[in-house]
Amino acid sequence: MSPEAVNPWDAEADGFDDAPDHGLFDAATRHAWIRVLVDVLPDPPARVVDMGCGTGTLSLLLAERGHQVHGVDASTRMLARAREKSVDTRPRPTFVQADVEDPPLAPASFDVVLARHVVWALSDPSASLRRWVDLLASGGRLVLIEGRWDTGAGLRYDELAALVSPVAQISRRRVLDDPVLWGREIEDERYLLVARPDA
Repeated sequence: MSPEAVNPWDAEADGFDDAPDHGLFDAATRHAWIRVLVDVLPDPPARVVDMGCGTGTLSLLLAERGHQVHGVDASTRMLARAREKSVDTRPRPTFVQADVEDPPLAPASFDVVLARHVVWALSDPSASLRRWVDLLASGGRLVLIEGRWDTGAGLRYDELAALVSPVAQISRRRVLDDPVLWGREIEDERYLLVARPDA
């Protein structure tokens, strides 16, 4: 979808952060996500691109820890919220309106490609993952957070692993079943996958 087109996620922007795992307003939930990310990212300052960044919550968490962050999203209204939230953040993330399936970013220019709950919604996830891997500098890593939710949407771990394996070697899997991360008890499948193309 071109960024100029009406994006269905625009309608979600105003209330998007109301979900505990989106806005991260609860201190315990916020710190839980910080621990998850710090555990799998390089030490700052790393160059991180947050694909499908939405309202920028994870972009801001990482920028606050000294990373150089680019957030990419096709939704005008999501990015407007992200930019509003980032006014006092230093270093301030750069937010780019673009299609995450083919972002206008230079090859080998990032240490981390991060995506939370994005791969499941891509029209061609295999092609997108190849493009994302091209964005990684030597030693870079994909950090993908996905799940197969009780709504029926999403990707099971084995489905995502099958998509990733042709382009990068999976180095880590972590089940994300701590209710603090989501603001409630969960019974569906939620996980993190780390992969390195030159492992």
